[in-house]
Amino acid sequence: MPDMITTIGFDADDTLWQNEQFYRLTEVRFAELLKDHADIDDLPARLLAAERRNLGLYGFGIKGFVLSMVETAVDVTDGRVPSSVIAEILAAGREMLVHPVEPLPHVKETLEALHGAFRLVMITKGDLFDQERKLAASGLGDYFNAVEIVSDKTVATYDRIFTRHGDGPSKSLMVGNSLKSDIVPALDAGSWGIYVPHALTWAFEHHDKPVSHPRFREVADLGGLSGVLQTLDIEGYHH
Repeated sequence: MPDMITTIGFDADDTLWQNEQFYRLTEVRFAELLKDHADIDDLPARLLAAERRNLGLYGFGIKGFVLSMVETAVDVTDGRVPSSVIAEILAAGREMLVHPVEPLPHVKETLEALHGAFRLVMITKGDLFDQERKLAASGLGDYFNAVEIVSDKTVATYDRIFTRHGDGPSKSLMVGNSLKSDIVPALDAGSWGIYVPHALTWAFEHHDKPVSHPRFREVADLGGLSGVLQTLDIEGYHH
């Protein structure tokens, strides 16, 4: 007998609301600030390398991104970066931390349709204060039965969260825009995974699509989620 889905996890950044666009705009500003002080041809690669190095220290989120920009600015200028540029980088980071929250298309109506039929859990990684701010500003908080802000998303993360807030991974489903963080580890934990691509996805989050996995599905946007739920080989959804 197919498993009955009782719990649905939702990623937040670039699944429920826009996020990566603010990083991209800040990277453009970062390059502009350094253009007179360093060769910026490989600046994106240098910044990404710094971010990768620092994930274990700073975690995911804007604060780690800003510190990585400062480190990269020092690195590419051989320590000669003006203090005024550092001040501008810090100002750009502060602006990111107060940017408006813009829900993506079909988010609210989809959550409204699923609320009450399933236990809905927001599962997001990043800075605690920033993620709490965005959730509050989004107006979407009341749709969720639980919110989990985690340092990373692994098989163990999904096993723990779906056991705590649901009936285990096999009766749960994860929805998100990151194959690496939202979909693959959830599938490996035994859950279903529904991939919702976003036009802008951080290079760190790229991963091959697990197209042969029987529990993997893809929708163009959240407006297609309810329809996919009705076609899955599962019980429990007859909205």
